[in-house]
Order: sequence, then C-alpha cells, then structure tokens
Amino acid sequence: MDNFFQNIKDGSVYKFFSGGVWQKSKDGQTIKINSPVDGSQVGEVQAVSQGEIDEMVSGAVKAQKLWANYPVEDRAAIIKKAADLLRENMDEILPIKIMEIGKTKKAGESSILRSADIISYTADQIEAANHPEVFYSKDFPGAGESKTALVSKEPWGVVLAISPFNYPINLAVTKIAPALLAGNSVIVKGPTQGSISTAMLVEVFNKAGVPAGVINFVSGRGSEIGDYLVIHKDINMIDFTGSSEVGKSIATKVGYKPLLLEMGGKDAALVFDDADLDLTAAEIVDGAFSYAGQRCTAIKRVLVDKIVHDQLLEKIIAKTKEKYNLVGDPSKDETQMGPVISEKQAEYIQELVFDAVENGAKIVIGGARKLNYFDATVLDSVNTDMRIAWEEQFGPVLPIISCDNVEQMIEIHNRSQYGLGGSIFTTNIEKAKEIAKQLQTGVIQINKKSERYPDNFPFLGVKDSGLGTQGVRWSIIAMMRIKSIVDNK
Repeated sequence: MDNFFQNIKDGSVYKFFSGGVWQKSKDGQTIKINSPVDGSQVGEVQAVSQGEIDEMVSGAVKAQKLWANYPVEDRAAIIKKAADLLRENMDEILPIKIMEIGKTKKAGESSILRSADIISYTADQIEAANHPEVFYSKDFPGAGESKTALVSKEPWGVVLAISPFNYPINLAVTKIAPALLAGNSVIVKGPTQGSISTAMLVEVFNKAGVPAGVINFVSGRGSEIGDYLVIHKDINMIDFTGSSEVGKSIATKVGYKPLLLEMGGKDAALVFDDADLDLTAAEIVDGAFSYAGQRCTAIKRVLVDKIVHDQLLEKIIAKTKEKYNLVGDPSKDETQMGPVISEKQAEYIQELVFDAVENGAKIVIGGARKLNYFDATVLDSVNTDMRIAWEEQFGPVLPIISCDNVEQMIEIHNRSQYGLGGSIFTTNIEKAKEIAKQLQTGVIQINKKSERYPDNFPFLGVKDSGLGTQGVRWSIIAMMRIKSIVDNK
C-alpha cells in the first residue's frame, strides 16, 4: 500500500478515525476480516468501545459548528477534491475491495468510478444546499397582515451514515457527500465485511481537506455498538442502507430523529406478451446475476405471461450460459461472477432452492454450490406457495412464475411486503406507464432492469423497503431542516 493510505493501518490492523486522527481502540479489541473469495484474512479492524464513540460524537458536535460556517462553495471545493483523490487512488482500493467483499474486478472498478462521479455531482449542487426563499402573506387569499417569511435551510448537526457490505464505498458516498455539502458532520459506520474499504474512503475525504472531527469512521460489530450509536443523544440524523429487519429496528428505537432508510427488496420483472424477448432476457439476466444477485435492486423474481413463458425461458438460459457461466476468483479478468458474502448466506440461498424444488419447482440451469460459491441458477415452475416467491434471496437465484394475465402479475407483485424497485417489459409504453401506477413500489423501470442509477434521479422504497427519498438532490434536502423567519412589518 502506498503512502496515501499509510496512516490508516499498522501492519494488517486498520484503525478507526476520530477527531482527525487514525487510532487504535484503547481496549485493544479487533475484528478479523476474512475474504469470501478464499477465506484468507484481509486484515483486522478495531472493535471501538462506547466510550470512544462518546469522544468521537462530542468532537463531531464541536467540529460541525465550524463546518456549517464554511461558505457552501468552500465545502463543495473540498468535496470535489475528494472525488479526484478517489479516482487517483482507485488502483490501491480495488484489490482490497475485491478480497473484502468478493466483487469482480470489472464491477469493483465501475463502482468506485461511479462513486467518484456521485461525489463530483453532489459538489455541484450548491443551490440545493443554500437557496433561501421568500414568501409574502399578500399571496395568500384573505391574509389581513403584511408578513414576509424568509425560509432557509440549516444542517441537522451530526449525521450517522450506515452503509452495507455490498456497496461499502458507493452507498457510503451517497450519504457522506450530501451530508457534508449541507454542513453536517458525519460519523461513518461501515459494515463489518467492508470496513477496510470504508476506512480507505474516509481517508480520501480526510486528505481532501475535510476538517478534523467533521468526518469520522467507526468500526465494530453492529450487535455491540449499533444500538448505542443510533440512540446516542448527540446523533441528530440517521441515513441507513441494509436489511429491512435492521432498518425497522432502528426506526422503532430512535424516536423523533429524522431517518433515511433504504432496505430490502423483492424486485419483480413483469413480462407482457408483446415484450421484446431478446432485450428482456438480457436485462433480466444482468439484473438477477450481476454481483451474484447481492443488490437491493436485483431482479429477484420474474412474472411472465404464460403465452411467452417458454420463449423467454429459453433465452434466459442461453444468456445466463453466455454471461454468468464462469464462477470463481473475482480478481481474474475472465471471471463473470464471484462468491456470495459468506457460507451462511450460501446456505440460506440453498435452503430456498431446496424448498422450491421439494414443492415442484425445476432447476433449469445452475443449482450447484461449493462453500460460498453458488452457480447462477434459474428456477422454473415456481408458484406463490414457495418461499422463494416472497423471501429476498440476495443471491444468484432467479425464480420464474408463469401468470395468466397482467392482473395476476399486479396482484402477486403487490402482495409482497417489499416495494423497492421493479421492471415492466413491453412494447406498449403507454400501457406500461398505466400499469406502473398500480404497482406498490418506489421505482419502476420500463424495458430495463431495476436499478438505482442514475443518481440524480429520485430513489425510494415503500412498505418494508424504505423511508424517505434519496438521489443526490433529495439526499441533500433530507440532510437539512427548514427554518422560517417571519418579519411582521
């Protein structure tokens, strides 16, 4: 590792970041990070104590008051510098990221570059972070007094940013950059599996010139420090991405703190009888199997009109063999799909497949598992009595459900507890728009796999999939509260 990241580690032991200093926990407790690729140890991270969290948050409170007084243009310049440094140091970050979370080389590189683009774009959204408005009482019918309201925005204070293992950099920057531009200080809690990548990202912001105490990094098991962080009296706002179970737990514990929650999904692809099946198959396969299906917005079930079921299935099988047949070491250029994050997760995925097969589903391709490597698997003859129709597999398994008509697709889709994203495939765009209005989900793609990109679009979930709206401009706005100053002339 070159000099850029030399301060964040001591040998193979990575530090936490508080008050502008990389340091080890006084308790001396660490957590080993083993690679899902081959089981080797990638490094160790600190198991930070509650007392050290108190010191970190206290420093963040003080630093935020100074940071909020920086002109927004100066904050933006520092944030933009972070984007440049992330691009410049990608080659140092990428090998760690591959080994830590098992993402393929190509996908890992793309994710880091996209993260840099998000930071740059956020830095340009100065107007969203600093645009007071004036309202006049004369504009409201019947108002008898002359009043003027100056409506401005101010930061919440200290933002807790919690990111998931599958996108430890990308989904961290969607929280960090908007929070900083809005004038908040940030405590970054990375995932246990993904903490090293997160530490490297925080050092990028540190080296870009974010003042001491304004950005901080804490590592540790969520089961030990998670609750302490979210209910801490000086944490003013929480932006979380992770499972629905954890997200709902946070929501019940924090009281009146503002929240942004992106949680689980069971995104469906609805395929009508007039769909372009070549396009549809290509999008579904990429949507289901990229990063081994470990994406909140992965296509996790297909609801297809029975008229085109056989044709679509044939094309999905062919496309899967073409694009996701080489499963193995993600650091190799030829690898198409790497491992899932752990053997425990692989066992859960296998359990869902076994349940489906026992109840009549057919494995038409894939199905093999070795440790936490799972072949791209397509299940046909799936019905709504099977667990795989409802539970989020978070792995490379695609269940296909044949439907009699569009009405049945809508009913099955909306019966889910989740509502993050989804796709409609048809050549009748106007019909797709009308059906989209009936689907209980945050984002609907037409003739495209479900995804969050591009990041200047609003992104949100309903039901057990989320709370609040993200996307760069919406995230910046969520990082601030409104203040109205009324002049009674």
